[in-house]
Amino acid sequence: MTWLLRGARWMRWYVRELTDESAYERYVAHIRRDHPAATVPSRRTFERKRTDGQESDPRQGFRCC
Repeated sequence: MTWLLRGARWMRWYVRELTDESAYERYVAHIRRDHPAATVPSRRTFERKRTDGQESDPRQGFRCC
């Protein structure tokens, strides 16, 4: 049963990394580690800023046309 739980955890981690769902958690860890006095933005603010950045930079391949 332990191997099944370990496999499920690995699969969850893999899917989160593949879809970049864990980007906010990595960003929060970075802010708290390297800039402890800075306020941490909400997930909504982070995602909006990230999407705006992707749309404004055509090299990232965010848009198809």
